[in-house]
Amino acid sequence: MHVSTETISLSTEGFCHLVDITAITQDKVRQSGLTQGIAVVFVPGSTGGVLTLEFEDGLVHDFEQLMERLVPQDVPYDHDRRWGDGNGFSHIRSALMGASAVVPVVGGRLALGTWQQLLFADFDNRRRQRTVIVQLLGE
Repeated sequence: MHVSTETISLSTEGFCHLVDITAITQDKVRQSGLTQGIAVVFVPGSTGGVLTLEFEDGLVHDFEQLMERLVPQDVPYDHDRRWGDGNGFSHIRSALMGASAVVPVVGGRLALGTWQQLLFADFDNRRRQRTVIVQLLGE
């Protein structure tokens, strides 16, 4: 059983900024030598998320609009009243999206569909330096 842990460093804009991390994650798989197994992609922190989606301008805009309809930025949140940081919506969006994705590795490749990319979502209300953890398990 092979286990390796890698990281991806990102500079993000906040406010539902989506970053395509497919290629860099695939590079981590290739560099590890893993041929069969899983890639667990995880963001530490409570204002980011990991998801799969076709990384296409229309869908990116649709996703941003969905997040705004589900968890609007401009409503009062108890978190904001308590901490004064204005990012209550960010934490809720992150909780809805989830902090991780698991992708099978088959033949040394992430087993993603033709139009499926692996994305990091920054839901916070400011620019951030982010770290994404990629843990690879298999043989």
